[in-house]
Amino acid sequence: MNANTIVQKLWRLCTVLRKDGITYQQYVTELTYLLFLKMMAERNRETGSLPLGMRWADLVAANGLDKLERYRKTLVTLGAASTRLGKDDALVSPPADTATPEERKQYADARPLPDMVQEIFDNASTFIREPQNLTTLVTAIDELDWFSDERDQFGDLYEGLLQKNAEETKRGAGQYFTPRVLIELLVRLMQPQPGEKIQDPAAGTGGFLIAADRFIRAKTNDYFDLGEKQQNFQKHQAFRGMENVPGTLRLLLMNLYLHDIDSDQVHLGDTLSDKGTGLGRANLILTNPPFGPAGGAPTRQDLSVTATVSSYQLPFVEHCIRALEPGGRAAIVVPDNVLFEDGRGKALRQMMMDWCDVHTILRLPTGIFYAQGVKTNVIFLTRGKTETGNTKAVWIYDQRAQMPKFGKTTPLTPAHFEGFEQAFGSDPYGKQRGRDEGEAGRWRQFSRADISARSDNLDISWLREAEDEAEEGLIEPDDIAAAILGHLQAASLEVEALVAVLNDELPEAAE
Repeated sequence: MNANTIVQKLWRLCTVLRKDGITYQQYVTELTYLLFLKMMAERNRETGSLPLGMRWADLVAANGLDKLERYRKTLVTLGAASTRLGKDDALVSPPADTATPEERKQYADARPLPDMVQEIFDNASTFIREPQNLTTLVTAIDELDWFSDERDQFGDLYEGLLQKNAEETKRGAGQYFTPRVLIELLVRLMQPQPGEKIQDPAAGTGGFLIAADRFIRAKTNDYFDLGEKQQNFQKHQAFRGMENVPGTLRLLLMNLYLHDIDSDQVHLGDTLSDKGTGLGRANLILTNPPFGPAGGAPTRQDLSVTATVSSYQLPFVEHCIRALEPGGRAAIVVPDNVLFEDGRGKALRQMMMDWCDVHTILRLPTGIFYAQGVKTNVIFLTRGKTETGNTKAVWIYDQRAQMPKFGKTTPLTPAHFEGFEQAFGSDPYGKQRGRDEGEAGRWRQFSRADISARSDNLDISWLREAEDEAEEGLIEPDDIAAAILGHLQAASLEVEALVAVLNDELPEAAE
């Protein structure tokens, strides 16, 4: 049974659990716990990681209310930082004040649960109230054929569930799920290499990091062509990320673990706070940072250009510029206002074009980021060795104009990006270009002088967008509602940009 079939079967069970008051998001979180326990059993990793009595076979064997109570206890125990295992994998409780020296020594000699186990189950609790619903879910998971002839399906299955959740809850999970078609496109173009430090400062559920790992594995015979030290680096040090939402971090860690990435460099935290500096420097950044109001300006001292900006997108771009090693490259998904906003936005673009070679901008089709509901782009850049004059020209590919409105009515596929891939070329640093197609084509070059004449505005279009005609073709209610939401949220971003400009100008007016 392949991963897609399993995804469909497990997703259908969600309708059963909806009777227990469980939402799509809660369902995926619940599956995270259960799939982890099942995966540990299938991969023979329970010894040394899970206590006796709290393993998959124990959960399967329990009945009725005892099953639900055992499951609840397992979640709490695995998430407790004080949980330790003795030599026989039995639980060793913290010593009481009246404990004997032998009891204290036994606790001191016990080993704590692996960090990733504790992080996945941190503050875990179940949303399931009816024992029969848990039995239905456990039985279904236990009876599925998890493995194909070629490789196990856990990672692909979990990614499939995350994608399904994003499709069903565009205002929820969609905020951190980037379409796989776009992720794989950016990874192919950026060509991650073994030994590189690869970062996503807004990691979400880990799509970019996992795709980069998959790309490198394909080029290195699943890492077998690398030495032992290089293999260890790839599995534990190569991939760095930060996620600010605890529930999303749980999904992220599970996704990495199921793809055999035991990274020590993925953490909970706000990248726009001082914690973000802990991500370190990167050779490659792949990211789709959050858009919209942030609820306050960044608290990091080094984000000087965007220090007063109370939205996510501009400070995240500055982080990416500063985090790149000289010669490092990035592909960053941004909303349109990053390309045209005055004030701090213009100052950021000037910094970006001075410090980096901003060689390519891809104007993305509408309708692929419903949670944000705004028009988006991908900026491709390479950090220079100096901080002046690195951008000589910018190539822009318009994948938005005269394109359909994407969604359930018209799904996005790799074929839609074939023209852009050919124009971009095979060099990840943007040194091999297709020919300029002129005003009638989608691919054009603009010199740094051209951009200066536009007051450093990079929101450049020359083809009629025909957006109204595209939206007239929408059929699915979800697509129509998302289009309306997109217009409202895009307007909100423009108002926010105007307020930011006015705030920048107020001190000068006071003088």
